[in-house]
Amino acid sequence: MAVSISVVLLMLILAVIFLRNGGLKISHALVCVLLGFFLAGTSMAPTIHDGVGATADLVSGLDP
Repeated sequence: MAVSISVVLLMLILAVIFLRNGGLKISHALVCVLLGFFLAGTSMAPTIHDGVGATADLVSGLDP
């Protein structure tokens, strides 16, 4: 659960930065949000969730 919240916050921060810098338009952001909602309802959702979790485990295991 903590990984999901962290990823959502990271994506939200990146979207705000892109919107402010002019690199992302509102229409593009809405399309990305809709894509995320539709992907969450597909059979690919568990695979994506497992991949994000594995990546988070890998990154958290790295020593600086």
